[in-house]
Amino acid sequence: MKRTGSEYHAPVLLQDCVDGLDIRPDGVYVDVTFGGGGHSRAILERLGPRGSLIAFDRDRDAWANAPDDPRFTLVRSDFRWLKNHLRFLGKLPIDGLLGDLGVSSHQFDTGARGFSFRFDGPLDMRMDRRAKRTAADLVNTLGEEALADLLRKYGEVDGAFRVAKQLVKARAGRRITTTFELVEALRPVARRGEESGFYAQVFQALRIAVNDELGSLERLLLLSAELIKPGGRLVIMSYHSLEDRLVKNWMRAGDLAGREEKDVFGNSKRPFKPLHSKAIQPSEEEIARNPRARSARLRIATRQ
Repeated sequence: MKRTGSEYHAPVLLQDCVDGLDIRPDGVYVDVTFGGGGHSRAILERLGPRGSLIAFDRDRDAWANAPDDPRFTLVRSDFRWLKNHLRFLGKLPIDGLLGDLGVSSHQFDTGARGFSFRFDGPLDMRMDRRAKRTAADLVNTLGEEALADLLRKYGEVDGAFRVAKQLVKARAGRRITTTFELVEALRPVARRGEESGFYAQVFQALRIAVNDELGSLERLLLLSAELIKPGGRLVIMSYHSLEDRLVKNWMRAGDLAGREEKDVFGNSKRPFKPLHSKAIQPSEEEIARNPRARSARLRIATRQ
C-alpha cells in the first residue's frame, strides 16, 4: 500500500529548512533526499511557474511519493552523482540545495528492510536494493579487525574489538541472516541497562557502511561549492555527530577536516559562510510530536 508523504516520513524542522533556502520563485533547487516528499512539496509551494526542483532518492519505496508537477523532476539515484544528472538536465548552476540525511521513518518501520533492531526481518539495510552488499554480508564475512574498525568508525561503539570477536564467534555456528539473530548474537556483550543504545550504535555502523553514507556526504559537500551559485544556499540536516561534524567543518572552514585556509591578507578562503554560529535544533514541541527529531541538527550556509 502506498504511504503518503507524512506517513512515509514526518519532515523535521520543515519551516526552518525551507526558509533556509531563501527561495526565489524562478530559481533552481535540489532536494537530495526526497523520501516522503515533505520538504519538496513545501519548496514547490514557494516556486513560481518558471522555478525548478530536482529531487534525488535511491530508495524505490520513495519513488511512489513523487508529485505530479511539471516543475519537479525525480532522479532515481544516489545524490553523489548529482553533478552528472544536473548537467544532463541543463540545471547548472543551482540556487539552493537541501539535504535531510539519514533514514526515513518508513525505512525504520518496515521490518523487511532490516534497518531497525525493533523488528525481525532480513539483515539487509540497503537503501538502494539494486546494490549487492547487505549488512548480513558484512557481519558474516569481515574479519575481527575489519569488523571492529567498522563498529568504531561508524558507530562509535565502545569495546568494538570485543563486540567484533563476539560476532565472529556467533557466526561460526551458523550464518547471521536476520535482525533478531544479530541482536541475539550481540546480547552477551550488550551493556546492561543500555541495550537499546548499544544495538542502535551497531545497527547504525552497519547501515552507514552498507550504503557508504559518509562517502556520499563528503562528495556532496565538496561538489556543493561548484554547483551552487554565489548567494545560493546550502541547507543540511543531520542526525548523528559523524555527519554533523563533516557539515560543520565544511561550512566553517571549507575543509572536511576543519582546516581553514587563508589568503595572504588573512581572509578565509572557505566557499560558504554559515548563517548561524550554532546548529538549529527542534523545539520541545516538535520533539514531543516526533521523538525521532530529537537528534536533528540543521546547518545553513550561503555561497560566497
